[in-house]
Amino acid sequence: MNLDNIKEIEEKLEPVFKNIDEICYQNSQKVLEAFWQENIGEQHFNTTTGYGYGDLGRDALERVYARIFKAEDALVRNQFISGTHALSTAFFALLRPNDTLLSITGKPYDTLDSVIGLNDNPSSLKSFGINYEQIDLIDDDFDYEKIEKRVKEGNIKVIEIQRSKGYSLRKSITVSKLKKVIELIKSINSQIIIMIDNCYCEFVSTVEPTQVGADICVGSLIKNLGGGIASNGAYIVGRKDLIHLCSERLNVCGEAKDVGPSLGANKSFFQGLYMAPGVVASSLKTVVLASYMLENLGYEVEPKWNEERADIVSTIIFNDKDKLIKFVQGIQSGSAIDANALAEPTDMPGYDDQIIMASGSFTQGSSIELSCDGPIRPPYAAYLQGGLTYEYGKLGVLKAIENLKDKL
Repeated sequence: MNLDNIKEIEEKLEPVFKNIDEICYQNSQKVLEAFWQENIGEQHFNTTTGYGYGDLGRDALERVYARIFKAEDALVRNQFISGTHALSTAFFALLRPNDTLLSITGKPYDTLDSVIGLNDNPSSLKSFGINYEQIDLIDDDFDYEKIEKRVKEGNIKVIEIQRSKGYSLRKSITVSKLKKVIELIKSINSQIIIMIDNCYCEFVSTVEPTQVGADICVGSLIKNLGGGIASNGAYIVGRKDLIHLCSERLNVCGEAKDVGPSLGANKSFFQGLYMAPGVVASSLKTVVLASYMLENLGYEVEPKWNEERADIVSTIIFNDKDKLIKFVQGIQSGSAIDANALAEPTDMPGYDDQIIMASGSFTQGSSIELSCDGPIRPPYAAYLQGGLTYEYGKLGVLKAIENLKDKL
């Protein structure tokens, strides 16, 4: 698995790694100060069952999240099955019949098709009379002219922005771009709710969407903020009134955030958040290394190794089905768990295309651990992310590249 010039490559990457380390330091400081401000102690690791009344740790954790995101309130629960579940909860909490949901980053991730009603589903937003519109990006940036025109026309309740690229080939959305478009929207209509799908993006920079005007922000705990320790769950942060609506949708009207047992999750949620800045930094270093090496092998990668990153995901375009499969299988064989399993394309719930996925992870589907997946459709792109430590990430990437040798 060793490459003769790996040390030379890492020396070239050192300025990028140094910047990642500085971001990690600032985010670590942010997390630690939130722990101090909330006086987190061992008593907050205790658990509740049943209704979950008076769960000190759960409530303290949500205050910590609110502080980190500079938000009014937070909902951080193990009752969320996934990031998609948290997004769905927020949509149904905020939208009512005849309201309009507008996506300004084009079509959202595939697993939201059934939620929105882009395919036929009797439980979708569409089935409840909620309208959906989208405005596509132009040259990897917002179509400001169309957005301005549509916002001025009125009758929009929620604008959704998906920061990460999903299974598209676009660039992910940086905080600076996010700030610019939020300012435009709010200057026209301050009542529109701006909701951010923040999956894969937390702690990649030192500023989160709620710090630049977003009303509500959603993410998964088996991605960045779980730090590889949280075994499930998701978060929603933002305005207090909107968090209340989301908690009533997740739990029950009239009880909202007061119910929801932690069932032993508090310690792992606190510890995962504590570890998250360092784990995200390791993940970023892993994909930077992979991007550099694969680009030098002739593959198209996005972003380039020295470009600004908005999330932990690197896209590798193979333009060859077999090469995509070989690379993903190499990531699986370079994992700690189920390394002997052979990843194969298969049908998966929520997707129209077959998906090949490598996730030799301690938590099923955890994409903050080294993982790689992609749809079996042209241009046969792999989406690489994760790495609990840079060393493990590097070993996995080298194994995957080695697995490509007979296809180079």
